[in-house]
Amino acid sequence: MADRTAPNCHLRLEWVYGYRGHQCRNNLYYTAAKEIVYFVAGVGVVYNTREHKQKFYLGHNDDIISLALHPERVLVATGQVGKEPYICVWDSYTVQTVSILKDMHTHGIACLAFDLDGQCLVSVGLDSKNTICVWDWRQGKVLAAAPGHTDRIFDISWDLYQQSKLVSCGVKHIKFWSLCGNALTPKRGVFGKTGDLQTILCLACARDEITYSGALNGEIYVWKGINLIRTVQGAHGSGIFSMNACEEGFATGGRDGCIRLWDLNFKPITVIDLRETDQGYKGLSVRSVCWRGDHILVGTQDSEIFEVVVHDRTKPFLIMQGHCEGELWALAVHPTKPLAMTGSDDRSVRIWSLVDHALIARCNMEEPIRCAAVSTDGIHLALGMKDGSFTVLRVRDMTEVVHIKDRKEAIHELKYSPDGAHLAVGSNDNSVDIYGVVQRYKKVGECVGSSSFITHMDWSTDSKYLQTNDGNGRRLFYRMPSGKEVTNREELKLVQWSSWTCVLGPEVNGIWPKYSDINDINSVDANFNSQVLVTADDYGLVKLFRYPCVRKGAKFKKYLGHSAHITNVRWSHDYQWVITIGGADHSVFQWKFVPERKSKETLHLAPQETLVDSHSEESDSDQSDVPEMDSEIEQETQLTYRRQVYKEDLPQLKEQCKEKHRAMAMKKREQAPASGLRLHFIHGYRGYDCRSNLFYTQTGEIVYHVAAVGVVYNRQQNTQRFYLGHNDDILCLAIHPIKDYVATGQGRCLSLFRMSVSAADGKRLASVGLDDNHTIVLWEWRKGEKLSSIRGSKDKIFVIKINPYMPDKLITAGVKHMKFWHRAGGGLIGKKGSMGKTETMMCAVYGWTEEMVFSGTCAGDICIWRDMFLVKTVKAHDGPVFSMHTLEKGFVTGGKDGIVALWDDTFERCLKTYAIKRAVLAPGSKGLLLEDNPSIRAISLGHGHILVGTKNGEILEVDKNGPITLLVQGHMEGEVWGLATHPHLPLCATVSDDKTLRIWDLSPSHCMLAVRKLKKGGRCCCFSPDGKALAVGLNDGSFLIVNADTLEDLVSFHHRKDIISEIRFSPVTGKYLAVASGDSFVDIYNVMSSKRVGVCKGSMNYITHLDWDKRGKLLQVNTSAKEQLFFEAPRGKKQTIPATEVDKIDWSTWTCVLGSSCEGIWPVVSEVTEVTSACLSSDRKLLSTGDDLGYVKLFKYPVKGKYAKFKRYMAHSTHVTNVRWSHDDSLLASVGGFDTCLMIWSHETEGCREARQCDSEESDIESEDDGGYDSDVTRENEIIYVIKALSTNVRPMTGVKPHLQQKEPSVDERPPVSRAPPMPEKLQTNNVGKKKRPIEDLVLELVFGYRGNDCRNNVHYLNEGADIIYHTASVGVVLNLTTACQSFYLEHSDDILCLTVNQHPKFPNVVATGQVATSPSIHVWEAMNKQTLSVLRCHHSRGVCSVSFSATGKLLLSVGLDPQHTLTIWKWQEGAKVASRAGHTQRIFVAEFRPDSDTQFVSVGIKHVRFWTLAGRALLSKKGVLSSIEDARMQTMLSVAFGANNLTFTGTISGDVCVWKEHLLVRIVAKAHTGPVFTMYTTLRDGLIVTGGKERPSKEGGALKLWDQELKRCRAFRLETGQIIDCVRSVCRGKGKILVGTRNAEIIEVGEKNAVCNILVNGHMDGPIWGLGAHPTRDVFLSAAEDGTVRLWDISERKMLNKVNLGHPARAVSYSPEGDMVAIGMKNGEFIILLVTSLKIWGKKRDQRSAIQDIRFSPDSRYLAVGSSENAVDFYDLTLGPQLNRINCCRDIPSFVMQMDFSADSCYVQLSTGAYKRVVYEVPSGKQVSEQAVIDRITWATWTSVLGDEVVGIWSRNTDKADVTCACVSHSGLNIVTGDDFGMVKLFDFPCPEKFAKHKRFLGHSAHLTNICFTSGDRFVVSAGGDDRSLFVWRCVHAPH
Repeated sequence: MADRTAPNCHLRLEWVYGYRGHQCRNNLYYTAAKEIVYFVAGVGVVYNTREHKQKFYLGHNDDIISLALHPERVLVATGQVGKEPYICVWDSYTVQTVSILKDMHTHGIACLAFDLDGQCLVSVGLDSKNTICVWDWRQGKVLAAAPGHTDRIFDISWDLYQQSKLVSCGVKHIKFWSLCGNALTPKRGVFGKTGDLQTILCLACARDEITYSGALNGEIYVWKGINLIRTVQGAHGSGIFSMNACEEGFATGGRDGCIRLWDLNFKPITVIDLRETDQGYKGLSVRSVCWRGDHILVGTQDSEIFEVVVHDRTKPFLIMQGHCEGELWALAVHPTKPLAMTGSDDRSVRIWSLVDHALIARCNMEEPIRCAAVSTDGIHLALGMKDGSFTVLRVRDMTEVVHIKDRKEAIHELKYSPDGAHLAVGSNDNSVDIYGVVQRYKKVGECVGSSSFITHMDWSTDSKYLQTNDGNGRRLFYRMPSGKEVTNREELKLVQWSSWTCVLGPEVNGIWPKYSDINDINSVDANFNSQVLVTADDYGLVKLFRYPCVRKGAKFKKYLGHSAHITNVRWSHDYQWVITIGGADHSVFQWKFVPERKSKETLHLAPQETLVDSHSEESDSDQSDVPEMDSEIEQETQLTYRRQVYKEDLPQLKEQCKEKHRAMAMKKREQAPASGLRLHFIHGYRGYDCRSNLFYTQTGEIVYHVAAVGVVYNRQQNTQRFYLGHNDDILCLAIHPIKDYVATGQGRCLSLFRMSVSAADGKRLASVGLDDNHTIVLWEWRKGEKLSSIRGSKDKIFVIKINPYMPDKLITAGVKHMKFWHRAGGGLIGKKGSMGKTETMMCAVYGWTEEMVFSGTCAGDICIWRDMFLVKTVKAHDGPVFSMHTLEKGFVTGGKDGIVALWDDTFERCLKTYAIKRAVLAPGSKGLLLEDNPSIRAISLGHGHILVGTKNGEILEVDKNGPITLLVQGHMEGEVWGLATHPHLPLCATVSDDKTLRIWDLSPSHCMLAVRKLKKGGRCCCFSPDGKALAVGLNDGSFLIVNADTLEDLVSFHHRKDIISEIRFSPVTGKYLAVASGDSFVDIYNVMSSKRVGVCKGSMNYITHLDWDKRGKLLQVNTSAKEQLFFEAPRGKKQTIPATEVDKIDWSTWTCVLGSSCEGIWPVVSEVTEVTSACLSSDRKLLSTGDDLGYVKLFKYPVKGKYAKFKRYMAHSTHVTNVRWSHDDSLLASVGGFDTCLMIWSHETEGCREARQCDSEESDIESEDDGGYDSDVTRENEIIYVIKALSTNVRPMTGVKPHLQQKEPSVDERPPVSRAPPMPEKLQTNNVGKKKRPIEDLVLELVFGYRGNDCRNNVHYLNEGADIIYHTASVGVVLNLTTACQSFYLEHSDDILCLTVNQHPKFPNVVATGQVATSPSIHVWEAMNKQTLSVLRCHHSRGVCSVSFSATGKLLLSVGLDPQHTLTIWKWQEGAKVASRAGHTQRIFVAEFRPDSDTQFVSVGIKHVRFWTLAGRALLSKKGVLSSIEDARMQTMLSVAFGANNLTFTGTISGDVCVWKEHLLVRIVAKAHTGPVFTMYTTLRDGLIVTGGKERPSKEGGALKLWDQELKRCRAFRLETGQIIDCVRSVCRGKGKILVGTRNAEIIEVGEKNAVCNILVNGHMDGPIWGLGAHPTRDVFLSAAEDGTVRLWDISERKMLNKVNLGHPARAVSYSPEGDMVAIGMKNGEFIILLVTSLKIWGKKRDQRSAIQDIRFSPDSRYLAVGSSENAVDFYDLTLGPQLNRINCCRDIPSFVMQMDFSADSCYVQLSTGAYKRVVYEVPSGKQVSEQAVIDRITWATWTSVLGDEVVGIWSRNTDKADVTCACVSHSGLNIVTGDDFGMVKLFDFPCPEKFAKHKRFLGHSAHLTNICFTSGDRFVVSAGGDDRSLFVWRCVHAPH
């Protein structure tokens, strides 16, 4: 039988021929040691040219495609392709990994670059967004990430002269990035007119913001800042692929084969044309260049590396070459010399010397080569071609012997026969041709048995037979040379094969995996001498097997290096080397074969070998040589920790049930009970499947875990304290070295940990996941940061330990697994422990020095390791060693044999053993040992004792002298269902599937009083009414009655087959016993006579619950089919009782879960979760229930009506199987299913509860009435924030957009020189001086507006009240109150939604603002100089609605508008996300840090208030508890403020303010305002609180109030705004002043002493602002808006001068030419004319029913034109007086009117319409002008049209959804400004008839600009916003004369 282990010999990579020049650039550098670093396939190569040696870095598992050199030139970063590609940073000297960066990119990593000091690394991905990531590479952390560009990025570089600036370039773009916070912000390079927009391939940065870049056309583009300033023409003939900067200057290399050197100012130094040199050839293309001193390294497209010495530049040295691009398939080895021949699709055949590692000959053929063979005498070389021909060459001089073409398909295999007489040629035509060598290759035979292409062939040693493999996986034999097929297998039995390269056949069965029929092994070759076989496959693996390997799935060693397909593999002639060739990577690898070594040498491996071998993991197929598995270990490895329903799934389930609620909402829901529970004691310890989970703390208390509870047990007082932070089974526990902190891990969700330990300094925590790869993670636990992670192993890992001396090292041990790891950046690198056959390790500890490790095996041995080598083994226990612990001088171990052993410090002697037996139990024990020598699962030492945890759930304390005390115990593995409490003593009984019945003392001694083993497990038990007997139902259908004191049998019965599910004595005398079984029967026995007297039949399914009535006559039965049945005892007759009667019956107990009196206990999600048990207290007031989610709940009884309110308690981890009250209701006992615990809860009635904080969570479902309705709140909750980039048309347009319309050619195109009079001006240029100057730029000067209607808390004082800050649209505004000057922060890309100011003195004037966007960002900036300090890109989709700084100012809290309303905490200076958590299903309005805390904050929202704590990287929260105040109900909370002593105030929608102490409601300030309390502000210096709300101003009160610190007394202020209802949205308090922002877009300053109001900012309250009219001569303008006001604004005074309330929304406004009258058009079709001086109405008229869109005076003041949405324009003659009779109107307008303009002579009017058509009419006749010639000669007085040939250029390419909405030509007639639906203002030249004209654009508005105009003299542009209700005033910058 062949040996089934992997072979002992191995391979070591010795040389790689080739260099990856294709599809890669800039990947060749000199290291500090003057070695050359580059890569090929999946290997990083360090090549020493002087010694001609190569070192290899093998840390990648796929093709490397990018490389960067650290500035110190020792470390190298490489990036690979793949589904989950990663970056390795490694040392080029030792070729060991320093750091691994992963989990960010997909597809591949295209570019890498280090920054100047080498701290940061930037990488670019190959994903569709070309993501750019900046890494702190030593930590493996991402500092920032951003989508790079929509198209490929070719190069990226740090600006070495400016901090945190980068440049990237690629297809048709170059981008300049700045890194700020966690955000990378790009600016696109502007090509301008200096150069063509084109693809940039490479770049280098220089000083003074200069960047040099190489372009595709061979020019060098020079950038200053983001602008192209010049180009260097003709630097190269075509694309410049590489640019390298060094001290002397720059080197560039291009596709033209030239290298050019430039000095530091980019003046040319010299050119080296490689095509002209000796080694050159046509088509040479440079891909990489590196210049150091006088040496230049050049890498080419065709895989060559040249080294050029500058002063002798005509003679470059060729130092490395390989095959060019194209697949590489052909490989042959010379029969007598160390030569290898390869041939490739690049049509070259090459001969390599394996000794000199060099190319010694090359010859180019006509066709791509697919296979090769050398004749046995070594003279001829045959090459098979892709076109079906083959050629034979002489090896000596590569001359052709013969060229034959007999086939059409490619030749894939050819071989010479061993006697040299024949050549067999296998083709893809499914046949093998045999040629005679001596007959000049005449064809002598043909083999035609195959039905598919030939893949492999082998000759027999006597040259008489040939075997072939084909593509169908068939193996055929032929007689030679005739080619006849051999069908009789007998004659083949004795054939010996001269070579074995076939992949099919019994000898090589083992190379295929056991259960697969895949054909991915491309090539094999057998080494008969050493009996090894080498294989090459499609996954880039080279594997070594034993030969022959007959059984499928043999063991192997594997080697990585090639990237994908290895196409061929061959042994060299003397079996010294293996040669493999890669298909896609077209490289040749040469491996040294190292035969079986003596074990002595293993300790002195070269570093290289260990590295390669570490990747050659043995396969894990046949485990025939593994010792028998121990049953307990078997159980543990097979345990899956899975559930049907997880608590984490509850939110989704609840969502599905929302509909049900809506229906229920109308009914009144039961209140939760007043009294509560508190966890008192737990009987149980999780020993059956977890190990090493028991420790001492410093004070000598004991820490362990059970179910979802961490327990601290004080053995002096016999009390327990509990940690209840988990919500699922805890599976592991570790304690901090200084013993005060404990880490626990739980099942399923993210924290699926197996075990954890911490390092000596206690800062690190390591954990292993229960996922399929057993992922290992190293954490920095205080910060909650993940430091590194890696896949652990396929099998279960039992232990992980961090090296106490070196926190970066750790070990893991598990099933056939022992590994030693060290951390590298974000990854871990592991090495296997070397011991012949790895056993299963159960435990491991570090010894007394950093390299000693001790591990215990499943066979009972202790293995002693030094570093990673096994030193010796010691036999310690019979059966597995489950636990071990290090002492100061020695060790202690515990095993399955129940023995605790003490050892000396070298495991030489066993000093003492303790057997755990009943006999040695000390008298103070709290219970009884179930059996002698239980299996020991945990050991811990301290305080002179050994603490032992056993599999049976006992915790024992062993004194060093021998006595053993039992401290805590519980049931063993198996579910616990049965629970009964004694009728008059504080006792309870439990029975479990672990086949024991136990009696527990509930009184202070808390111990197990008695235990009895049963023959079967049990599910139920019950005490008789006198407490003397105890009935137990067993799982086999029998039951017994035992004496309750001694537990001896009284009587037993066995009538049923299925389990007994419930058992009950009848009340009072206990005469009858009802026994329910899974067979769905209830048997009734007479206890006295021990006979069965009745059977209750009729239930459909098994019985779950039973209850007797007080008389002992009626039985109530629940079944699993949710039936509620009644039977009469003793006969068991079925009764039907109406529901109303059931409640009247006096039941002796109530443990049923069905019926109207407990309808409310079923949760909303009851389809999935069952209520398993219930129990009514004896006073019949409280019903407690247990359910499948592990909750214990309390309800008020009776629980009528669905979904009653409750209190719930979490401690059990799985379903609670039973709950029972003790006889006096003082205690509640609950048992858990799988967690095997018995928990005792003490019942706390109302009186004593007030003092203590209560643990329970309130019910989930809030009452539907949330405190009322308010339109403002509803609007704010339901608003859908428009994202600008996605905006659509503001007007209902139809038709084809102007830039897409076909232009009709005009009939008479005028000849260029025309006799006709010259064309008149397009536009009358009025009131501009003689010299007309175009406008160059616009600068934002003023903003009128404030976003108050749907944002809050967004007005703040700065600089002690000298300035205020607020926002509107996407602009942050700082207003100086003395000068009234505004300054702006303009970096946001979309609307700002929230704003906050950092209050900490260390960060003065630091502001954070959050915006709307699909992936929005938060900007933190300095308010005075507008410097961006940090940009935080968030995952809050839709937008950020609240931001808040912490007390120290270092943390920032943000709330998202995403569906989960995520809360995130940031360290804003670093841009690092600290923690994030879903906040609430409904809208959260505000979340604020407590002013004195960095860890606590409060969030409020729709029916929501939560109190959060930041712990590590986790956010923990408590719901506000309302129950302490009668009839309090959860309302929608709108605002929050804070007081001393943990007080929190929340403002509600009803106007009340709730006062909370911690998370309990303590008081309600009723009606603090009459309407919703929108905003609250806590003054830090004196603690006073300001509130703002919605209120009618009255004598007593107003919408603004100032309160004392406790919200008891207040003072109200009236805002003199003249509104009927004041609505305050934002308040802030400075020194003696209060700043108020209102819903009406006003910002008011109120003096505290005199209550004087000063309005600082005005704005329109509702938008859009449609009308805009500039005064003809002064710098004032009018605006008309949806809010029914027309306002007059003065630009120089920076304020609103006047406003007129019209009572209707206004749509258009216009001044008369003299400026003495104003016309206003309304939405209802009316228009009004006012006199400017007196604001009296001169006239008004309503002739239309729909909105007036535009209104205009003619230039001669005679006519008024009124355009409306009913496709009409009416003309009025103003000279006829104020009765305004319509004199005419325009007919046949194609759609509604948008804009109107009069001609200069008042004879024509032009209209732009909603059908994208421009029409011209005569005035006043209203006739349409259709002749283009006439229209072309009109001079217009104004131009506001967005349509017309003159302005086609204003339409941009991407207006498919959104439009240009408004335009205005300047008075000079040289420029036009436009506004569009994207919120952009653009400045063009006028006229602009060319499509897509050049322009400047200005951002700031939200979506939809509605109007835009120039003020007189072209001094300013005013733009009006639709969504943002703001007016922006831009100053025009004119070009110099």
